[in-house]
Amino acid sequence: MNLAYIPSPSHGVQYLGPIPLRAYAFCIIIGVFVAVWFGNRRWIARGGQSGTVADIAVWAVPFGLVGGRLYHVITDYELYFSEGRDWVDAFKVWEGGLGIWGAIALGALGAWIGARRRGIPMPAYADAVAPGIAFAQAIGRWGNWFNQELYGRETHLPWALHITSSEGGRVPGYYHPTFLYESLWCVGVGLLVIWADRRFKLGHGRAFALYVAAYCVGRGWIEYMRVDDAHHILGLRLNDWTALLVFLLAVAYIVVSSKKRPGREAVVEPGVSAGPVKDTEAVEDTGAVKGTEAVKDTEADADAEGEERAAPAEKS
Repeated sequence: MNLAYIPSPSHGVQYLGPIPLRAYAFCIIIGVFVAVWFGNRRWIARGGQSGTVADIAVWAVPFGLVGGRLYHVITDYELYFSEGRDWVDAFKVWEGGLGIWGAIALGALGAWIGARRRGIPMPAYADAVAPGIAFAQAIGRWGNWFNQELYGRETHLPWALHITSSEGGRVPGYYHPTFLYESLWCVGVGLLVIWADRRFKLGHGRAFALYVAAYCVGRGWIEYMRVDDAHHILGLRLNDWTALLVFLLAVAYIVVSSKKRPGREAVVEPGVSAGPVKDTEAVEDTGAVKGTEAVKDTEADADAEGEERAAPAEKS
């Protein structure tokens, strides 16, 4: 028996009368709020308008949830469509099961639709929200703790996770808290992107690509530690192969993009950035009109004085 360990919650749902309040869902909601709030701050700092990130998130979040669930159901279809399983469970998102790969892919599609409707460059938006997404993942992983899922191999380390549930084929015992490892890794990824963005002025989607690449590195070794059922290809879990492929694509994008489009976007929200210029031009135009009128008034006064001087001369 371990003298020190991380306890698991006895249950992940509380009831407010007949209404279930699920900790997993709350972790997802809090994560989304943090991502939008932090992304909004970064967007304003880049010259954008407050509220734009939230407007686009209205498209990105639902698409992301659907994409995350689809990836999970497709890659673990036997949990829902094999003999003795109920396919209706595939729709029970609150019980856990969101694949980050599908969430990012379909969430990006939703964000592209929202950004296109607002006339916003998608790469700039992705750069702004990248650290917030990493922090949202860090918060969302605690939903797995409440559900007693996604833990690693058995261990007797002081920070071992004590699994007490036997549902779904679980074996009570002490395991690596891979949910905690990934949560901490995501916090580190978010901080890395913030630092690199300030240091190197990343633009044109490179901050987002850095987030993707850094996350894949951590997901690779964390995924290797997990013991839940998964499809294997050449001895590696499917998500390990996915992480490797996505990592290579992200690095390739950073290299190619930095050569073709160096630097950072000067304008991220054209309507907002153009506003002050128009106002300045209006002020200059107004000043020019006033200056012209002043010149005309001066000339009129001079003419009047000349006429008055000429009148006495004629009388004399």
